[in-house]
Amino acid sequence: MLRVCSPGKSGPYSAGCGGIESVRHRADPRRPRLNWERRGDEFTSRDREQLQGRPLRPHINEVQTQSDTTELSGKLLIAMPGMGDPRFEHSVVFLCDHSDKGSMGLIINKTAPELEFTKLLEQLEISSELPNDTVPVHFGGPVENGRGFVLHSPEYEGQEGSLKVGQDYGLTVTLDVVRDLATGDGPERSIFALGYSGWGPGQLDDEISQNAWLTCDATPDLVFGTANAEKWNAALKALGVDALLLSAEAGRA
Repeated sequence: MLRVCSPGKSGPYSAGCGGIESVRHRADPRRPRLNWERRGDEFTSRDREQLQGRPLRPHINEVQTQSDTTELSGKLLIAMPGMGDPRFEHSVVFLCDHSDKGSMGLIINKTAPELEFTKLLEQLEISSELPNDTVPVHFGGPVENGRGFVLHSPEYEGQEGSLKVGQDYGLTVTLDVVRDLATGDGPERSIFALGYSGWGPGQLDDEISQNAWLTCDATPDLVFGTANAEKWNAALKALGVDALLLSAEAGRA
């Protein structure tokens, strides 16, 4: 079973969970650990010390102050052929935050076929009559792949609040959005992902300067309305780039 956040009897969270998690079942090491958190509790000073030299874990409050003013926030990253990391091969990443503190994004064109949303709901003890394939489970990135994120259209607001990314997107990380997805009351358009992609200060800028990534605008039709298998080609096409020619050039490099 999974270790999850849930309301406790004596307050917002049960005693002994450090204000973030409630241990309801012993974790199964073979399965991902869902970790849903309240806004503002995601990233403590101790976390900062522990994560020095490691991919940045996003702080929702910091992301909120940066998302409307940072040029790359709300853009798409397009993985270049031959970038050398198989986890990001042909990936399209929605960049939720980019600042001098680091960057955080979600891969939006790769699913985790071994995971079913309804099975995750069972582990979270959330009832649902949804068919298994109603909400695909995406692989958001290699960092903390037991942590859940929902990238969604802007009309939805989580009970604990949602991060607005530009005018067209919201990001919710609290458990209420999962309940709403399970009952059909969630966002009009959404991507449910486990894990995220993180970069330390200046790391993503360096990778872009080394031509590991291209960037383009994130239109809702591309993000939510294009099949996963077509998103990489569609993102390149939005830049006027021929994917076949790009792959051929990479092969000769």
